[in-house]
Amino acid sequence: LWSLSVSLFDRKTGEPPLINGWIPYLGKALIFRKDAFKFLLDQQKKLGDVFTVHIAGRYITFIMDPFQYVYVIRNSKQLEFHEFADKMASKTFDYPALSNGNFPDLKENLHRIYQYLQGKPLDIISDHMMTNLQDILEWKCSKATDWETEKMYKFCCSVMFEASFVTLYGRVPAADGHKVISEIRDKFIKFDASFPYLAANIPIELLGATKKVRKELIHHFFLQNMTKWLGGSKVVQARQDIFEKYELLGDYDKAAHHFAFLWASVGNTIPATFWAMYYLLRHPEALAAVRDEIDHLLQSTGQERGPTHHIHLTREQLDNLVYLESALNESLRMCSSSMNIRISQEDFVLKLEGNQGVVLRKGDWIALYPQILHMDPEVYEDPKEYKFDRYIENGKKKTTFYKGGRKLKYFLMPFGSGISMCPGRFLAMNEMKMFLFLLLAHFDVELAENKAVRLDNSRMGLGILLPDADIAFRYKLRS
Repeated sequence: LWSLSVSLFDRKTGEPPLINGWIPYLGKALIFRKDAFKFLLDQQKKLGDVFTVHIAGRYITFIMDPFQYVYVIRNSKQLEFHEFADKMASKTFDYPALSNGNFPDLKENLHRIYQYLQGKPLDIISDHMMTNLQDILEWKCSKATDWETEKMYKFCCSVMFEASFVTLYGRVPAADGHKVISEIRDKFIKFDASFPYLAANIPIELLGATKKVRKELIHHFFLQNMTKWLGGSKVVQARQDIFEKYELLGDYDKAAHHFAFLWASVGNTIPATFWAMYYLLRHPEALAAVRDEIDHLLQSTGQERGPTHHIHLTREQLDNLVYLESALNESLRMCSSSMNIRISQEDFVLKLEGNQGVVLRKGDWIALYPQILHMDPEVYEDPKEYKFDRYIENGKKKTTFYKGGRKLKYFLMPFGSGISMCPGRFLAMNEMKMFLFLLLAHFDVELAENKAVRLDNSRMGLGILLPDADIAFRYKLRS
């Protein structure tokens, strides 16, 4: 029975209490996978804000106090992220690890390319995304003079996948270009369904047709195929140019990198878009406030509604849509479940606030789990309720949140933190805002089913949670 309890045996002085579990190797993996949020809260109540859990052969130390996050995030020398992410991505997407010594400076060169997703280059790629979204919505919906009914997740997936694909990689010039991208999307969805298992280190050979589907997807990104696509982005072109400098990087490896970049671009954005739309349609007062803001901007800039009218938005105009941004942030708060991981590079003592020290061993994992923060009633009143204006105060963006009377540095973390923060987060936010803007500007939309959609917890710790079911909605052109 002793192994069922919290184990303190073989622990060094200063090491956190260890929850070991009784199943060899697995430890607490099964109960953690079933409901990580509840499990971590239960352990916090028993053991305090720092504890270690044995999960599938790993010893993961969780830092639960958000005031201590900064000490983990800023300690990037002794707490590493990139090597862990590189190994996970190379296995998931089937390219050689960047850290194996064969590709000097490739990681740094690829990281520098993310400058194309910031500043002026971000404005350019956002403009292209806006144009592509409008073209796709016009092609898909311009005949909806009467109510059309579709499944919401499928709709979001269709529009966002194609708009992102065309924006990043270019248009397929064939007459059936939409069909080609739809076929790629369908394969992508099949691969994506296996992503949690691949991330959990389950061999792809045990996952049915996943290996075959991955190979087919990677084949689409061979150079002879990509050169046929028209109008690709500078960020993808820059990645191609860098890959060409490495002779040891084969054609398949380069294509696998491009596929991984596509997954990073849409794997979380699609479900996040769904939740933003779903919550708006579930809450009429939120929908009315956001639509009012959109109509006011169009009126003030002299732009007309309707899918045949091209709408242009500057970054400043997008940023000033405070109700739209607040509603989006609120849905991100409720549906994101990322685990921010660092790997200890040596035996050392992690210094925390209040002269606390956590003894870590080389190879230990340290984790932040922001969903605990996002659902903390001390930080967010009634955290299970959707409040579209939660991030607005006196008509402006609200950026000050408190816990126990103290101001928090970190209060919303859907995109990770520090060195692991998503470099495409600005583009992702712009894409989701533009999708919602165009949808509400051009169409009347409403739910066609009266049912609650819940979070599917199978991706806990991996980003945006998917819905446990799809739901029908209907739309028609606004008069």
